[in-house]
Amino acid sequence: MKTLNHLFKITILLVFLAGLQSCNNDDDDGTPELPMEYSITEIVESSANHTILAAALQASALDDVLDASGTYTLFAPTDEAFQDAGITDLNGINDEALTNLLLNHVLGSVVMSSSLSTGYTTTLGTGPDDSDLSLYIDTEGGIIFNGTASPVANAIDIEATNGVVHVVDGVLTIPSITDHAVANSNFSILVSALSRFGDTYTGLLDDMDGGPFTVFAPTDAAFQALLDDLGISSLDDIDDDTLEAVLTYHVVVGANARSEGLTDGMTVTTANGGDLTIMTGDGVMIDDATDTDANVVVADVQAGNGVIHAIDKVLLPQEVVDAISMNKTIAEMVAEDENYSSLLAAVQAAGLADALNDSEASLTVFAPDNTAFATFLNDNGFGSLEDVPTDILKEILLNHVVEGEALSADITTGYYNSMATNADGDQLSLYANTEDGVMINGVANVITADIQASNGVIHAVDAVIGLPTVVDFALADPNFSTLVSALTREDSFTYVETLSTPWGDGSAPFTVFAPTNAAFGDLLTELGVGSLDDIDTATLEATLNYHVVGEANVRAGDLTDAMTVTTLGGDITANVTGGATLTDANGRISNIIATDVQAVNGVIHAIDKVILPPL
Repeated sequence: MKTLNHLFKITILLVFLAGLQSCNNDDDDGTPELPMEYSITEIVESSANHTILAAALQASALDDVLDASGTYTLFAPTDEAFQDAGITDLNGINDEALTNLLLNHVLGSVVMSSSLSTGYTTTLGTGPDDSDLSLYIDTEGGIIFNGTASPVANAIDIEATNGVVHVVDGVLTIPSITDHAVANSNFSILVSALSRFGDTYTGLLDDMDGGPFTVFAPTDAAFQALLDDLGISSLDDIDDDTLEAVLTYHVVVGANARSEGLTDGMTVTTANGGDLTIMTGDGVMIDDATDTDANVVVADVQAGNGVIHAIDKVLLPQEVVDAISMNKTIAEMVAEDENYSSLLAAVQAAGLADALNDSEASLTVFAPDNTAFATFLNDNGFGSLEDVPTDILKEILLNHVVEGEALSADITTGYYNSMATNADGDQLSLYANTEDGVMINGVANVITADIQASNGVIHAVDAVIGLPTVVDFALADPNFSTLVSALTREDSFTYVETLSTPWGDGSAPFTVFAPTNAAFGDLLTELGVGSLDDIDTATLEATLNYHVVGEANVRAGDLTDAMTVTTLGGDITANVTGGATLTDANGRISNIIATDVQAVNGVIHAIDKVILPPL
């Protein structure tokens, strides 16, 4: 039972609160002064404009909490605010819901109006997993809480013995994800995007019985950056299917994933079935299907049906990335990816940007990243790209380009022509080995395949593909492994050094008739020996000499019937009628089974029988 002294204090307080509506004698900061002799509960119970709030506090037993010592801030809705919200009969609200509603009006510390600033704070109300609910304060052009309630003039900063009361003109209902998105003007484009589909998504994310949901919410700046990248002026230029795929890629259903529960390397599956990878090494970042990660700029905006993390980039699923890529040229895609800035600089220095930007072209590009270029420069003694002669740089780059579009499924083990050329203008070959992924010329692995562009396809590789010598091709093609063993068997053999000589030096260019492994196997059978080790050095060297022509880049089209071909070992005879063949001094005939493997210092023709010197 209240004491007479207590009732006297309440009477004085009633008189004071009644005067708040008409008092014009504020102090210097515009806030009426009130001696701190009353608790928050006493202030509410003494106000004729807060009968519903007072009854609610009593019904939830929070009147005792706010009457006791502590440090609280109460945003106190007036009776009119409760009536506008349709709350007049507290019997229609269960105890738990009522308590949580009221706690969403309470902060656990004392916050005066002068300390309010735009941003998020947390109330004592809770959402999924008992997480503290967020309250969005917008101080631009006044003060508004969660987009629904504002302080009542001359009724703020009412100090109590255990905190402060701010009278507000709206009820702070438990906010949904949609409520938080609508309240924060930084999400206006996101709200506009969601609203294009009626209440399909705004309604879903407003459903307090659904979810919980985790939403990675792009800011307006993030959306604007996407529009700029796409070269369009508004979301209206994006079709419904694409926009819907993008929006659902930002929502995780069935999880209230707060930042403390996110771990490095964690994968989450979104509402459109795509996966996102979480990285926590340097802040929280989200890895989507693009090459640029999104940063979480505001974490843990807690709603009653889920949590929002604001991000600085719009996340794009693979199908959208592919669709966007189809509208960009290879040059444009390289220019937009910071991991390929060295490739871009090289392309520009070599004057090839226009070729890769040609919308009428159809190209396949094996694209080395910055790390690959750094390794290439270091391995070849260059300090920077500027140190590479422009003519050589151009040919190296062209050696990464094949005419026509070849997706990874179209690439098979074998030889292709690049757009690089040798000194005679013959196109250099590229050897693709698909036994374990795709490897080019034995040096570069495809690490990301089938990046579609409007004028072809890009395959990212982990090394720069240098200009290959005939030795490089022999080493790259496993069909020539026995030949390589023969060429390197003796320390005295200088074949590798010789056949690596640049065009115009010594005996280069070379024409090499290269026996396959099967050809060497047949030779061992023919000679009745078990391995190459059973052939003496002089015979082996003489045999190898018969497979090399010096100072000539003899391509298949240069061969004629009864043509004498002078090798380092002696003469052999070529014929082309009925198929290209070589006849050695013993009358043994070798079929040329693969022609014109063009290196930068010569050409290789694969043959099915080892050529022997006169026996």
